Amino acid sequence: MYNNNSSSSAPSSSSSSSEAGDTRSSVFSRGEPLRQPRTSPPVSDSSAGTGTRCHISRSRASQTCSVGEMSESRSPIPSGHNSSTAADTLVKISKLSAAAPEFVPGCCSSFQDDVYSDESEGYYAEPSLADFVQEFVSHLNSSPGSFESEIDYITDMLNSCITTEEILQELVELIYVQSTSIPNFAYTGARLCNHLSHHIRLSPASGNFRQLLLQRCRTEYEQREQAVRGDPDTQKRFHSYVLFLGELYLNLEIKSGKDTPGRANILLGALKDLLNTLCSHPDDPNLMCAIKLLKLSGSILEDTWKEKGQSDMDEVIKKIEDVLLDAKCSRDVKQMLLKLVELRSSNWGRVHTAAVSSDATPDNDPNYFMNEPTFYTADGTPFTAADPEYSDKYQEILDREDCFPDAYEEDGNDSFCSDEDEMDPEIEEAFERFCMESDARRKK
Repeated sequence: MYNNNSSSSAPSSSSSSSEAGDTRSSVFSRGEPLRQPRTSPPVSDSSAGTGTRCHISRSRASQTCSVGEMSESRSPIPSGHNSSTAADTLVKISKLSAAAPEFVPGCCSSFQDDVYSDESEGYYAEPSLADFVQEFVSHLNSSPGSFESEIDYITDMLNSCITTEEILQELVELIYVQSTSIPNFAYTGARLCNHLSHHIRLSPASGNFRQLLLQRCRTEYEQREQAVRGDPDTQKRFHSYVLFLGELYLNLEIKSGKDTPGRANILLGALKDLLNTLCSHPDDPNLMCAIKLLKLSGSILEDTWKEKGQSDMDEVIKKIEDVLLDAKCSRDVKQMLLKLVELRSSNWGRVHTAAVSSDATPDNDPNYFMNEPTFYTADGTPFTAADPEYSDKYQEILDREDCFPDAYEEDGNDSFCSDEDEMDPEIEEAFERFCMESDARRKK
């Protein structure tokens, strides 16, 4: 038994040892892996299947590319070729340049800054025409005195951005809306329209700035009957339009040839119709608007109508007098209408100008002696150069002032002759009597 077991175990042990030897020989006899060609970056064993990832950072972003994939796509030379031959071949077929400012791998896209954008505009979107108009209108409304210094810059900016007929029409609409919606901007808006009508260069077939503006005003004019009977908001917009049209008539200049600029006569008839419409619906807001319009432009309208031989102002005043008799307006509005009729009867408060200074005399100019100094006599009677009985005395005082300018006060009295310690006898007597009465009151 023992021998059999021993003999049987011997072959198994020998076979086990032979298997172990085969295993060791197979492990140590395996050759080292071939190195990578010099034309591609070295790759480690652990990354032979997937390739090594290299990170290339440019500016603020990081791009990742596979070097293994890049080497496979860039290197057309098999790995078994001689390294020097492969390098020479790559140099010949390469499109790279040593003088390039930077190297960008083929698998890495060029970097672009992130730009915020939404559906309508970019992050650094330029302001629209509406924004620019709103900005300079707000500036002119808050600082109307800067109109002359700012208007050239505004005009240049508008000329640079108004390139089509649609943009010009948009500008007309924007300025019209601003001029009729911002309180107290009608005058400045009319001045702005007058300047732009002469300096906006674009003039399409549909009309220049002035023509498009008048067309816009005509659109509102044709809706006057509906607006004057509308709701309070509609009436308010209509009244703003009426006052703006009055300012436009006073400020809009139309040049015709070499003649001096004149007013837009087309607005003259429109203003008369608007006044008739307001007086035909005599509620308080409409009458107030008519009063403001006549105070604003009544004198100019009447002068123009008289030059044409028309009596339109008489008709307007007749309508106002009828309103005073029949309309059921408030007492305050009636009082304002009466004041308006009185203002018109006094030639709209205008005073005839005085004669030219070279032709002025004491007879034809009541202000001839206005700037002359006034003196007083001993009994307190004032006199000037206009008083003939004091002319000699007046000239004497003037001569003394010329000789001793510092010796007289502003009223011509002698300053060096007056002594504060001396009193007139009457004043001295009155002062003594006052002192005695004061002492008597204290003793009581």
